Amino acid sequence: MEDIFQWCREGNALQVRVWLDDTEHDMNQGDDHGFSPLHWACKEGHLKIVEMLIRRGARINVTNMGDDTPLHLAAAHGHRPIVQLLLQNRVDVNFTNEHGNSPLHYACFWGYNTIADDLVQAGALVALANKDGDTPLDKTRGQLVQRLHEMAINQGQDLKKIQFKDQSWLGMKTRSRDATLSRHKGININELALHTLMATTPSGETWHGKWQKNDIVAKILAVRECTPRIQRDFNEEFPKLRIFSHPNILPVVGCCVSPPSLVVISQYMPWGSLYELLHGSGGRRVVVDAAAAINIAHHVACGMAYLHSLQRDRDHQLPTYYLNSKHIMIDEDMTARINMADAKFSFQERGRLYRPAWAAPEALLKPAAKRNWEAADMWSFAILLWELATRQVPFADLSPMECGMKIALEGLRITIPPGVSPHISKLIKICMNEDPGKRPSFEMILPILEKMKKQ
Repeated sequence: MEDIFQWCREGNALQVRVWLDDTEHDMNQGDDHGFSPLHWACKEGHLKIVEMLIRRGARINVTNMGDDTPLHLAAAHGHRPIVQLLLQNRVDVNFTNEHGNSPLHYACFWGYNTIADDLVQAGALVALANKDGDTPLDKTRGQLVQRLHEMAINQGQDLKKIQFKDQSWLGMKTRSRDATLSRHKGININELALHTLMATTPSGETWHGKWQKNDIVAKILAVRECTPRIQRDFNEEFPKLRIFSHPNILPVVGCCVSPPSLVVISQYMPWGSLYELLHGSGGRRVVVDAAAAINIAHHVACGMAYLHSLQRDRDHQLPTYYLNSKHIMIDEDMTARINMADAKFSFQERGRLYRPAWAAPEALLKPAAKRNWEAADMWSFAILLWELATRQVPFADLSPMECGMKIALEGLRITIPPGVSPHISKLIKICMNEDPGKRPSFEMILPILEKMKKQ
């Protein structure tokens, strides 16, 4: 078995890069102790590998079995350039492990003075107590005690001792190696413990359950008859959905072929879909402010740009995918991820669209072979932007059939209400150009969204 963890320990950047280039490899998986590749690279001080993993989308605040983040390990082993890089990438500087120690506790204990300075300047709290009641200042010796004390006062920190609070509930653990590393051609359906029916749609039933101690979602496809040909097509197409190599793609983990059932398995996302997050389905509604909305839009655009780059490769033609907010899942750290389990296989309901409100007019009028799929996806993204900006369901007062007919034949379009940011409004209009050839690509709008995030 390829050992990504060993390569990260050794600092073998070439092998790590080759491994990351395989779409089926999950950079956020953990080894037997929950150490991710980023954990090992930070612990051993391999800056180039850390940079590579972060650039590819490794989760910065992921925790191992002892609740250590990569920042804990970099600080404890004195790797200042890595600490500084993590601090530049929105790391949680005050996250505590199972002992209640923050990264600052370790920097102070081991006498890494410059790292301790960096952490305090980045907002590390000097009064944060661990399980034994010790603060980082209690672990500090010599002149550093006074210097950190003064820095904290200058920053306006309250020096009253902050008691330990368990943070393990935040759910930042590495993903199980069982669910991501092995290349399953098929999973025994008897290994699935499905306990809650989440949704029933024309394409099948979606269940929440367990597989090898992992929380999973199993989609049981609705097929009239599970013929040998359908089984063959399913087995050929589903591996293309195992895309672990991008942070904004939610891959298919595996499948079950157990006639009459065909089952697609993916990881369970606690926040559910973007639709649920915005519109309160299932009582999960939370406040998504303007900054969070732009962040989500940026995640989706990154994911779609990556999918389109794969689609241009003839060896990686994906099953049909329709972009809408029900097909965007929200990870535990509020990362938006495009759900590959919602792609349509070649044998599923050809030509049927059940959510036309997000579809481009030409996608409703033209056969699949004559559509510009990239341009059609950009129209759907514009509807998604509108949904994020307004918190409304597009054309909620119409049935799907009425909506599709009016969009395709009567020129029905969304209207942008007052109060929507002029930048968002302009981008929506650009992405919804009536001429598909004049719509931008996702690569073109990524710099615009990145600029919006900084405003």
